[in-house]
Amino acid sequence: MIYKVYYQEKVTEMPVRENTQTMYVEATSEREVRKKLSDRPFNIEHIQLVEGEYLEYERQKEYFEVLEIE
Repeated sequence: MIYKVYYQEKVTEMPVRENTQTMYVEATSEREVRKKLSDRPFNIEHIQLVEGEYLEYERQKEYFEVLEIE
C-alpha cells in the first residue's frame, strides 16, 4: 500500500500549511510508515492511505515518487 506523509522538515517546526512537505512511502500500515521514518528528523503531521482513484490522480503529478525505505 502507498501512504502519503505530510511533514515539516524539522522536528522543532510548527505545522504551517505553506511549509508542509509530502512524500509517498510504501508500507503495510501507518505504524510501519512511522517506524520506517523514525530515524529522520521530521515532524510528521499526518499519514494518509492513498488508493483507488486518488492514487491514480496522485500518480499523474510530476513529483510523485514512492520512497522504498527498509
